[in-house]
Amino acid sequence: MPATAYTQLCDHVREVALLSSMESTLSWDQETYMPAKALSYRARQMSWLSGKAHAMATGRMMQKLIQQAQAARLPSEAMSRNVRVMAEDFERNARIPNRLVVEESELTAHAKHAWAEARRTSDFSLFAPHLEKLLGIARKKTDLWGYADEPYDALLHTYERGTRTREVAELFARLKPELTRTARAAVEKSKSVKPNLLRGRYPVEKQKQLNAEIAASIGFDFGAGRIDTTAHPFCTTLGPRDVRLTTRYDESDFTSSLFGVLHEAGHGLYELGLPEEDFGLPSGRACSLGIHESQSRLWENHVGRSRAFWQRWLPRAAEFFPHLKKLSLDDFLAAIHRSEYSFIRVEADEATYDLHILLRFDIERRLVSGTLAVKDVQEAWNALFAELFGMTPPDAARGCLQDIHWSMGGLGYFATYTLGNLNAAQLFASARRQKRIATAIDAADYGPLLAWLREKVHAQGGDPLPGEIMRHATGKTTDASHHLRHLHTRFVA
Repeated sequence: MPATAYTQLCDHVREVALLSSMESTLSWDQETYMPAKALSYRARQMSWLSGKAHAMATGRMMQKLIQQAQAARLPSEAMSRNVRVMAEDFERNARIPNRLVVEESELTAHAKHAWAEARRTSDFSLFAPHLEKLLGIARKKTDLWGYADEPYDALLHTYERGTRTREVAELFARLKPELTRTARAAVEKSKSVKPNLLRGRYPVEKQKQLNAEIAASIGFDFGAGRIDTTAHPFCTTLGPRDVRLTTRYDESDFTSSLFGVLHEAGHGLYELGLPEEDFGLPSGRACSLGIHESQSRLWENHVGRSRAFWQRWLPRAAEFFPHLKKLSLDDFLAAIHRSEYSFIRVEADEATYDLHILLRFDIERRLVSGTLAVKDVQEAWNALFAELFGMTPPDAARGCLQDIHWSMGGLGYFATYTLGNLNAAQLFASARRQKRIATAIDAADYGPLLAWLREKVHAQGGDPLPGEIMRHATGKTTDASHHLRHLHTRFVA
């Protein structure tokens, strides 16, 4: 009976995952290949699937199966942990009525299209009504879920379980002076580096070939994934062995797409490292976005921008793009480590990146609390950007319209990027403390590093809280000192 109750519950949850993965497939297609005129029906398809998945995840059958599994004497601690998290998920999901889930799904399908057009024309007014509606839904959800201190807590919990807004706000307040000083020093030091050192002609097809070789070299399995082109790079999982990466291309700078691929491949490696047989269960999903982002930032920055990495890959890149042969390794590293204030977050260097996140966290928190109106977002964004970066975005496309997250209903998401940076530096430092791994990394052999991450992070699944994952892997919860030291060493020392 115990195993039967648990098995029936898992089978039910896997059915929910099937429906959700179908919706993810349609969403991926919308961002990559879907013709524009298909939007209206696609929105109906996705909202139907979203509603069906939510109904299954919150229905009486789900409740009954959870109660039976809770009452059973389960033979393993792993099973008990899965049931505990599934019960928590049920309690949270059941507070949201099905009609709201369907409404949000249809709204986001249209909002993403409106955002793309608003960004293309740099006209915030085209997206503002959609943001107003999505913000209204987010506020309804916070009221239904409840929160400890402020509404943003409920949204943050969606992406970073067990974390409160005030904890993030206090952390960011402590980090802000040091991040600001480091960014200023890095930008000043970089003035001696020519700004267009890597400018040249980089045909997209050759970029695609190089990107694929590099992604495969760090362990990404192209038998279980692929790379496509989109306006905003992302990684999405459509099944236990189906991970889609996307990037965008600049024919005058190959590093733009390459670092995007490394970043998204980091996410993909995490997804492919989760227990395949547990897909859909808590033990088969990622722990949090702060942990997820640690994987992408680790591979993009700590690996992909290192000297050892380019000792191996610069000669290969020069075979695709012969004009790179004139650059020494030191010149190339100086170019990719060149720091300057940028309007665009996804193009920002490591030294200035976290300032973009501090801005977004502040704007989102005020939007959700109601102290900032949607109509005032562009003005507030520009004012805070001027405070942090000393310059004002010239238009909305390079300001408040640059990120896709709000159009996807992703309020509460942005803080996890900086949490990911902190976790990445801490994980990388811990891995390097093992001589075998450090020696391999210095020889641009990343198999041992990936194996360590698979054991310490990926295989843990989504049962533990983020702090528990970090403690298991490094001996302590998230500690900002590693990230600050990394930035100082790379950009200031």
